[in-house]
Formats: sequence, structure tokens, C-alpha cells
Amino acid sequence: MTAAAATTGVVLGSGLWMPGLAQAWGNAPRPIPGVFTFNGKDFHVDPMSPGLTENSSIYDFHGSIGAAIIDGTGTGTNTKTGVTTSLNFDTDMRFMQGVYIGLDGEKHQGTFSLI
Repeated sequence: MTAAAATTGVVLGSGLWMPGLAQAWGNAPRPIPGVFTFNGKDFHVDPMSPGLTENSSIYDFHGSIGAAIIDGTGTGTNTKTGVTTSLNFDTDMRFMQGVYIGLDGEKHQGTFSLI
């Protein structure tokens, strides 16, 4: 819970939760060129694989990257009927902290997360 709260704080503090505002400031990072489409939305992120793909989702980035894939199962319970269902989850979480070239072409420093 602490890690989730910290990550949320990073996202809210970074301006990424309001991409239009970050772009208006001009210091928003450029996404990596790779893209995949899911449910009609484009995502600029490569599958996580040390040494084989780009684990950052920021183009022109130099810094630290932390990445984790967390998979597991759980049990969902219908609170009205008591019926339980087995559930799976699959998460891809990353953080990036360092220097990047923004959409404005200038060098910036920042901390970002991908959840």
C-alpha cells in the first residue's frame, strides 16, 4: 500500500495525470517510438525484457529505471450472494528517474511511473 501511495504521488506530482497541462508547459517527455494498440488506445511501451527491449517509456532518457512484472491470483467475492470466483492479475510497473529531452527540445529532470 505504501508503494502504491508513493507511486500515485509521483504521478500526481509529475503532471502526467494531466497530459494536456504537461504538454502546455512544454516539458513533457517524448514517448518512445514503439507502440501497441489495445482497446483503440496507443501505448508507447515495449514488453519488459532486460537487455532485449526498451524498459523506459521515455525517448531521449538517461537515468535509472526500475521495472517489475507482478502476476498472481486472488478470489473475488460477490458481497450479495457470497459466490466466489478465482481471478488472475497481471501488472507491469516501472519507474524512471533521470534526465530527458522534453517536447520543447530542452533538457529536463524528472521522476515518472508507468502502472
